[in-house]
Amino acid sequence: MAPPVYHSIRQTIGLTPMVKLSRMLPANCADIFVKLEYFNPTGSYKDRLALAIVEAAERRGDIGPDVTLAEYTGGSTGSSLAFICATKGYHFKAISSDAFAREKLQTIKLFGADLEILPSVGGQITPDLFVRMEERVLQLQKEGCYWTRQFVNPDIAPGYHPMGREILEQVGRRIDVFCAAVGTGGMLTGVSDVLKGSDPSTRVVALEPASSAFLSTGKSGAHHIEGIAIGRRPPMLQEDGYDSAMAFEEGRARETARELARKEGIFAGTSSGLNVCAAIEIGKQLGPGKTVVTVACDSGMKYLAGDLFVDF
Repeated sequence: MAPPVYHSIRQTIGLTPMVKLSRMLPANCADIFVKLEYFNPTGSYKDRLALAIVEAAERRGDIGPDVTLAEYTGGSTGSSLAFICATKGYHFKAISSDAFAREKLQTIKLFGADLEILPSVGGQITPDLFVRMEERVLQLQKEGCYWTRQFVNPDIAPGYHPMGREILEQVGRRIDVFCAAVGTGGMLTGVSDVLKGSDPSTRVVALEPASSAFLSTGKSGAHHIEGIAIGRRPPMLQEDGYDSAMAFEEGRARETARELARKEGIFAGTSSGLNVCAAIEIGKQLGPGKTVVTVACDSGMKYLAGDLFVDF
């Protein structure tokens, strides 16, 4: 059956495919399922976040035709907010940095948003960078912009509940572990709400890079995995919202992203590589007959100008 004709591209957000890995799993590993969130319109699961934020604000009457929305972003949230604002006629201003992928920053501008770039230190993603970007968006809020507050907005986690329901329906059996890297914490929290609501024994594992493993060790640092590990616990991620945290070396995440493309045909970014790397490690611990679910967060197309796929 052919898909329907939609009245707005916003209606194509969600209902993304699920793939069971087949060619890169070691022997005696659990089944690994990967939710392909890069099938969303901007190539990222952040489309779900942006739609939830904007439509909840509309329902409350917080925003209207003349408002300018603002957010600080590593790129994907900015692209998604710019996309949603373009389809609804709102003006959007993004605060970002040269530490993030050029493709993401270009996309923000292509959707008609204003983009302000703050310099990084050596192109690295550091806790200080997020502090400076937040200070700038706070200034914009004082000037009358509506700050979408992606790290604390209570509308975000419910925006990921449909994703959790999709996972349950697609996998169709008991899920032993759901694991995903943490940025705002909204996706992990929202999906966890649904999965644990269906089966409280499902384990939820928060993932992070070893060089900035705040959830695992209490220590933060520099890294190059965009969209995750902000150097502190994101407010939406409560300690009782997940069962454990695991950290993996960034190099291993990068190699897994390349292997995903080479062996499974899944073309995704570095955070997706981290997710699958962790899912396989957990799968080896659990063994055959168990089920692990994770997420391909965004498209590898967003990283072609960087070093992720250089000489690959």
